[in-house]
Amino acid sequence: MKQLTKAEEEIMQTLWQLKKANVKSIIEMLPEPKPAYNTVSTIVRILESKGFVNYEKKGKGHVYFPIVAKESYSNQSINKLVDNYFQGSFKSMVSFFVQKNDVDVKDIEVLLDEINKNKPQ
Repeated sequence: MKQLTKAEEEIMQTLWQLKKANVKSIIEMLPEPKPAYNTVSTIVRILESKGFVNYEKKGKGHVYFPIVAKESYSNQSINKLVDNYFQGSFKSMVSFFVQKNDVDVKDIEVLLDEINKNKPQ
């Protein structure tokens, strides 16, 4: 799966939220300052060429929808982050965030509970 630019990811976040949308609807959901219609239209077509988005014709326009699940992209992005910055070690990543961001002990306990619940028996 290809990586997305910041602008492409912003459009994908909007499409994941809306499920289906035309360019105008996507723009309405984006924060100020709103990008130009042609800019968003170009990004959506790039997303289509990368295999993230498809469309159906509706009248004279197109309604776009994601064909890559948000969870799939999130998993791939997290794995790439762990591989590139923490030598593939989830433990190193968690340790980094604990040291740098003053993660609360209660948060760590909640994470451990989640890990234990989802651990294969």
